[in-house]
Amino acid sequence: MTSQKKIEILRVNYLRGPNIWTYRPVIEAWVDIGELEDFPSNTLPGFYERLTSALPGLVEHECSPGVRGGFLERLREGTWAAHILEHVSLELQNLSGMRTGFGKARQTSKRGIYKVAFRTRQEQVGRAALQAGRDLLVAAINDQGFDLAAKVAELSDMVDSLCLGPSTAHIVDAATARRIPHIRLTEGNLVQLGYGIAQRRIWTAETDQTSAIAEEIASDKDLTKSLLQACGVPVPQGELVKSAEAAWAAAQSVGLPVVVKPYDGNHGRGVSLDLAHQAEVEAAYHLAHRKGGGSAVIVEKYIPGQEHRLLVVGKQVVAAARGDSLHVEGDGVHTIDQLAELQINCDPRRGRGEDFPLNVVTPSDSAEIILELERVGLTASSVPAEGARVLIQRNGNVALDVTALIHPSVAAAATLAARVVGLDIAGVDMVLEDCALPLYSQRAAVIEVNASPGLLSHIKPANGTGQPVGTAIMDHLFAPKADGRIPVVGVTGTHNTARIARLVAWLVHISGKHVGLACSEGLYLDGRRVDARDSTHWDAGQRILINRSVQAAVFENPSATILGQGLAYDKCDVGVVTDVTWQPALADFDILDAEQTYKVARTQVDVVLPSGTAVLNAADPQSLELAALCDGNVIFYGLSAEHPTLAQQRNAGERLVFVRDGAIVLGQGTKEFSILPLSSLKPSKAAQPEMVMAAVAAAWALNIAPELIGAGLRTFESSPQKTPY
Repeated sequence: MTSQKKIEILRVNYLRGPNIWTYRPVIEAWVDIGELEDFPSNTLPGFYERLTSALPGLVEHECSPGVRGGFLERLREGTWAAHILEHVSLELQNLSGMRTGFGKARQTSKRGIYKVAFRTRQEQVGRAALQAGRDLLVAAINDQGFDLAAKVAELSDMVDSLCLGPSTAHIVDAATARRIPHIRLTEGNLVQLGYGIAQRRIWTAETDQTSAIAEEIASDKDLTKSLLQACGVPVPQGELVKSAEAAWAAAQSVGLPVVVKPYDGNHGRGVSLDLAHQAEVEAAYHLAHRKGGGSAVIVEKYIPGQEHRLLVVGKQVVAAARGDSLHVEGDGVHTIDQLAELQINCDPRRGRGEDFPLNVVTPSDSAEIILELERVGLTASSVPAEGARVLIQRNGNVALDVTALIHPSVAAAATLAARVVGLDIAGVDMVLEDCALPLYSQRAAVIEVNASPGLLSHIKPANGTGQPVGTAIMDHLFAPKADGRIPVVGVTGTHNTARIARLVAWLVHISGKHVGLACSEGLYLDGRRVDARDSTHWDAGQRILINRSVQAAVFENPSATILGQGLAYDKCDVGVVTDVTWQPALADFDILDAEQTYKVARTQVDVVLPSGTAVLNAADPQSLELAALCDGNVIFYGLSAEHPTLAQQRNAGERLVFVRDGAIVLGQGTKEFSILPLSSLKPSKAAQPEMVMAAVAAAWALNIAPELIGAGLRTFESSPQKTPY
């Protein structure tokens, strides 16, 4: 009998920002595959068939061949368990509704132990997918049972509860497409777009421009109606009532048929349409009163037509959807509840999660449907005759995209309604006979103006492709070329990096900006040290970036931070690398030599923006190699302009910083700017010209004038207690 093969997860790390693997957050796991080091996949009888039968979606994984089915090709040829675990963990996330694709597996210096890294959009889901992936993989290897459906259901529940909702995710994706960074501020849907003073905030379809007063107005339907009517927006005539008797009296006053709905309801709950009889009106009153939590009820004139929802962003309608009434057709066998399940809920657009634009319909669970059926003498348990068409819902089911059909006058009325209420993003519900016709040529009315409108029916309509509402919201929040960024400087290496970061922050500060600094000497806001502890970590970096007063940010990034947490920012304007030097502490990350250290240091250069600059030490051979990896410009610094790299830089017309005759000089081609003699600096700085040059080059890369740089060097105090910020 063969022994059971095992895979042991030794440690798991979540890299939140750019790291040695990729620009995005990843789970990094150290795994021990034990004796499986001697058993690649092609040596395990029946394993390929068991795994691909359980996870047929693996065929979509391209892997190193770069084509569909590439990973399966690797499986057939023979690959190791750690690599397979990477792909299984990714596929489990895909099956749970969280699409991911990036992954890598690399052997460590110890036999049988690998680092496995894979993209995840949420840490807890990623960790759970790793554990489930290990269990599934071991079961497939040992030909054991595994309840995949139950595990995927568990992961799906985690995705629903922990990940951004589909509407918020759609907006964040639109921000990413514009290269606007984002930070999730809570476990819910509150998201910051951009950094520091340039940031904006969203909460699903609410923004930091959404007025609290406007939200209160929108929730007061009677007040909303009176304001709209005063401004010339067509609204149905109606009254606010507090009893069933008053509801019937109001119905007679405004004219039958009528609509009865809660004063503060939403999403169509408690709404009854086309009521013409006293019993119907009074029953609808009790329903609306209950659904509205005991508040008053509105009785208003029924406007024939179809329900439409127009999404207004800023000053324009960016999407529109039409609703349809909902029916079932009797077969003489099934009840109305059963018919709804067979004829309505089979629609793949219907479901109970946030990802579905339409809800599951269960007549016996819906007071609105029960009331509708009672009007024709039926219940949810009734069995309609064959061919009999039974109305289930008169309103709702808004999922047909009609954006291209909206008449300009209809759009104008919707945008006016949003402005009257005061909402920057609004869902305007209108009843229209035909949205393509002029507004005043038909019976039409605005029936509601909603804050925080649902976006899903516009993102995933029943017909055609969705509307780019996320892009519209980005265009509303940010100017055409704005990216929500502030100047960001990152400093990596082992030579005086904390002091360089502090000096850079000081030079930026005297140029007129409020600066945040996170380094090993503490956390600084505008020169005030708010935390004396080592702040070269993710949380400290986030404190800088979420601060609305910060106009520029500087970060010291030791190799251990890059390896253990990832960078706190996604991209930077300036990336400084003082040197690529291996240190014993890196052995804990299985980084054992200068060549591996180079891969860590390159992370700082990899994230430099195309419009940014890498500042590199010409005296460090491996730092020089990083220049070719930079998407932006490069400034080299060194003690002598005669250094071959600096001479080449000058001949190419590029910028360099060097020392000549005891003075720091900025050069570009034939132009030179002498900043100041080193002798004019305090002895501690004068004795470390490389440190000063690195900071000067970073400041110059931010287009700080040479005169200001010189003034900053003379006034900078090395001691944190004495720094005159």
